[in-house]
Amino acid sequence: MQALQIGFSINEVLFLVTLATGVCWAVWRHRLRRLAEEPAKKPLWVSFGAELFVVVAMMFTCRVALADWPKVPSGSMEPTLRVGDYLLVNHLAYGPRLPFTNTAIELGKPQRGDVVVFRYPLDVSQFYVKRLVGLPGDRVAFRNGAISINGAPFDVQMIGDGQADEDRGQWMVRETAGAGSRTLKINPFVQGRLALNLSDPGLAAHCRAEAADAWECTVPAGHYMMLG
Repeated sequence: MQALQIGFSINEVLFLVTLATGVCWAVWRHRLRRLAEEPAKKPLWVSFGAELFVVVAMMFTCRVALADWPKVPSGSMEPTLRVGDYLLVNHLAYGPRLPFTNTAIELGKPQRGDVVVFRYPLDVSQFYVKRLVGLPGDRVAFRNGAISINGAPFDVQMIGDGQADEDRGQWMVRETAGAGSRTLKINPFVQGRLALNLSDPGLAAHCRAEAADAWECTVPAGHYMMLG
């Protein structure tokens, strides 16, 4: 498995801006204590630095510690998630990541079936949106267009047909995997096919192909398996 690289995103930019404006704010507060009264005209660096500190700090705290709103980059999760859809990501579900590091403040564990936004390990400039199907130690198999975990297939119950215009001809199903259940949209005219790139050393060490569209993988300790 490849080691995760350290990424650079808008959160890191906000961190740097917060740091810079925070320094401006601290310097200005220190100078004010030495003055008898606040000057009528403030320096430019105060107007564009110190006075923006609180606003930028709140934005940074919100995006890093509470929530984020990325856009779905590809159609791999269709029809449940479509290209261009915006997602509201809850950082408190697992815990926020410290800027410029791969260290997270752990608040929870990923669960099977979660839709997860993460950086692609081989190119951290790309964000992926996938579903978590395998926990550490799980044996994940794909045969006949269906996923099974440790020999047990996902329990899928039909709810009905999609009612919205963009959902015509699609099925609404309730899928149960692990402790939770979720509602999904499925296109019945698309046969499931998930090919693995076994030339990747990380996959080859833990997966075996049974046919062109059938395989089985064992998720190693400290890793999760995402599909979509």
